[in-house]
Amino acid sequence: MSVQQQFKLARKFIKYSLTSGNRHDVHSPFIYKLADELLRDKKFKPAYAPVEALRGQLLSDNTILEVTDLGAGSLTGAHKQRKISDIVKSAAKPAKYGQLFYRMIRELDLKNILELGTSMGISTSYMASTNPQTQVYTIEGCPNIAARARANFEQLGLENIHSYVGNFDEVLDDVLQDMTALDFVYIDGNHRKLPTIEYYKKCLEKAHDQTVFIFDDIHWTDDMEAAWQVIQDHPQTMVTVDLFFIGMVFLQKDFKHKQHYILKY
Repeated sequence: MSVQQQFKLARKFIKYSLTSGNRHDVHSPFIYKLADELLRDKKFKPAYAPVEALRGQLLSDNTILEVTDLGAGSLTGAHKQRKISDIVKSAAKPAKYGQLFYRMIRELDLKNILELGTSMGISTSYMASTNPQTQVYTIEGCPNIAARARANFEQLGLENIHSYVGNFDEVLDDVLQDMTALDFVYIDGNHRKLPTIEYYKKCLEKAHDQTVFIFDDIHWTDDMEAAWQVIQDHPQTMVTVDLFFIGMVFLQKDFKHKQHYILKY
């Protein structure tokens, strides 16, 4: 990301920090519970330790991989040859987000997880660690990164992850066919407006009333902000929660009318 893009993102974050609310600004009991019990839970859980140990190991790994980037990664100025440590620094979400996914999946008892954008598999590992019965289906565009992620899953002893390699546009339909249900979707790849909207529409075809969607980097570019607006306006979107670096979407029809929250996290 260029200096200009970093400056623009920083300005957006300052605006978010000044305008975002907390659980006391929420009228929905469901979202209040999310904000009160899940967003505010900072207690370190034993399941976090192996994943964070893996993160530490990867951050010190100078192995160089040939990287295939099928999304908007060129905006970061990334090279085709990259150290594993650099990939983790630039692509892996901070621990608090993976830990939030872990808490959400456990609390809402979600069993069938789809992730678009495996990278080194840190968020994937958090989601798979919730329960051995939880099934995580994850897609990565770069074969070399996907191979290393699979090695990371083996190291953690996670056997409930189904790894796919390829362009989301070409692989997503087959993955959705392989899944018996769709309970939780984490879209963390491509980062362009039209593909992001198309992934949402495709997943909605298999979603149900309780399916939760997480979109990564909703303010990263103007393009992603435009995608987020379209997603908010979609007829099946009932409630959204903007945490700046991620956006949450809930479909429950019992919300009656659309609600959009911007909460501190």
